[in-house]
Amino acid sequence: MSRTSSDSTATERFPEAPDLTSIPSPMTQLPSIITTAGTPQIPPTDTAAADTTDRARVHYAMNVDTSPIPQSAPRSPLSPNVGMRRRMTRSNTFRTIEEFEDFESQPGWRPGAEPGIDPLKPDGGQETTPDLHAVCQITVVDFSQDNLQIHELDNAGIIDFVKKPQPGWVKCRWINVNGLSWDVIQALGQYKDLHRLAIEDVMNKRNRTKADWYANHAFIILTCQKLVRLMKDNSSDDESDDDDRQSVKSRSSSKTMGRKFSRWFGSKKKKAGQAATAATLESGVKPPLTPVQSITHQATGFSDVFNPNTLCTLQRYHASPNTARTEYMEKHSALGPRGVAVMAEQVAMFITSDNTVIAFFEQSADDVETPILARLASPTTILRQSCDASMVAQAIIDAIIDMAIPVTACYADVVGDLELDVLTHPNIKHTKNLYIIVSEVNKMFSLVNPIQTLINALRDHKTSLKQEDLSRDLQNPLKGVIISPMTYTYLGDVYDHCVLITENLNQIKESANNMIDLIFNTIATYQNENMKQLTVVTILFLPMTFITGYFGMNFVDFEPVYGSVIYFWKAAIPTAIATIIVVMREMIYEWLVRTFQRRQILGVRKKRKERSEQAKMNRKLQSREAM
Repeated sequence: MSRTSSDSTATERFPEAPDLTSIPSPMTQLPSIITTAGTPQIPPTDTAAADTTDRARVHYAMNVDTSPIPQSAPRSPLSPNVGMRRRMTRSNTFRTIEEFEDFESQPGWRPGAEPGIDPLKPDGGQETTPDLHAVCQITVVDFSQDNLQIHELDNAGIIDFVKKPQPGWVKCRWINVNGLSWDVIQALGQYKDLHRLAIEDVMNKRNRTKADWYANHAFIILTCQKLVRLMKDNSSDDESDDDDRQSVKSRSSSKTMGRKFSRWFGSKKKKAGQAATAATLESGVKPPLTPVQSITHQATGFSDVFNPNTLCTLQRYHASPNTARTEYMEKHSALGPRGVAVMAEQVAMFITSDNTVIAFFEQSADDVETPILARLASPTTILRQSCDASMVAQAIIDAIIDMAIPVTACYADVVGDLELDVLTHPNIKHTKNLYIIVSEVNKMFSLVNPIQTLINALRDHKTSLKQEDLSRDLQNPLKGVIISPMTYTYLGDVYDHCVLITENLNQIKESANNMIDLIFNTIATYQNENMKQLTVVTILFLPMTFITGYFGMNFVDFEPVYGSVIYFWKAAIPTAIATIIVVMREMIYEWLVRTFQRRQILGVRKKRKERSEQAKMNRKLQSREAM
């Protein structure tokens, strides 16, 4: 097949078809000439007034097959250039969105990009160098049954530290990183030859809870949830108190007026702040914490890195791109009135084949380090005596799960208070609070429930070696990642904690949903009862209204109108009684039946109580006679 171009248009030459001109055609041929460009031109005719209808009409004989020629059948050439045809091109019917708000936090991301980040390359093997940089606090714990050393390092210190050979007395090493930075991740990735896909998951904060197994290490991802206390800044209140002291008015009047003005101006400032926040949310930028409401954190001394502006609340963790919705849910959180909030962050962990654990936290490393280091400081603990990296990983997972237990208890307390309010005075506003609680509990459940699958995956990889034979194979890279039988046993305890948390969350969710139904049912019952009362009153006064209208008509010579009012009541009372009996007969019958049944039940209970008291008296008399 050969191609030619004519007027910058791509054409194709098809194979020559056989000459079929000898076959008679019933179609009346129109005289036309095909130009080299393929455009037919009609030659001028001698008769200028030719009938256009006859030229445009095609006539077929009755014995000629007019079915269309199949596509595979050859076509008869109409001119020498009949094989030249313009190539048909297809235009795009849609365009892909190259930039999307949900992936703005992943620079260099694009569909079809090379998966993973290579720690052996300065740019990670990506089009752009990763810009994830932070000041990290790294704790390196080297221990054996007889010795323990703790190293506190920074970004530059860990890069130099991993270049040094590991001492021979070290049986297990735990590297705990507080903060995410590309230089630290790259150094540790080169140090333990971590897989590029795992490196990418460490830097990407939108991952699911999972456990991946590679040739020389296992990779674990889960979510850490904890309570953080909210503190209010009282600097503005102190300034207002100083101004009140300089006032010449009395304290009582100044305080009263001050409260009124503060409420009025406070509402203005609040509305202005909400408008500014809405504008900030629409721009897609995460608003910083206000000075009035801040988050406090008490460092333990091991890892002092803490930045409240980078904390991620439960509503913002794995949230949708709709930042306005996230900000609203965060502002009206169920735990806000109690002065606490739930923080969530991703935790990544490596268990290498040479008995080393590497854990990456965003900001909660100190909360996990403190109890584990206290256990390692004692030579008699199981964690210290085992010198098992899988046991260290179990301790980290256990600490993360234990931090979620107070969160569940706090939600249960909030739901309990709301339950009392709903039972005593149900309000439609309670449904909004309950909906937010259900939303937060569902979010927490979706983060805790997959940890059960993670624990089962770790337990499924239990080694077949006995616990006594593991000491010589824990640091042997050829044996791969070893999950010891002891780790298998203690992971069962962590699994029980997960089940306990998920069951409590399900109970909280069911209680909240039941309270929402109770609120609507109670309000509907109140409305039905009000309508019932209005109906009864209407039925009572309906006969009187009718008789009043009857006596109020303009009659001629109607003597009762000029008589006593007793005549009206003589007609109204019997009519009202008859109307009530006829209209409310079913209600009256049900009331009589219910009253009779209630009297029977009370009688049975009274007789049972009398028999019980008589039996007590008989037992007392018998005991006295026995004495």
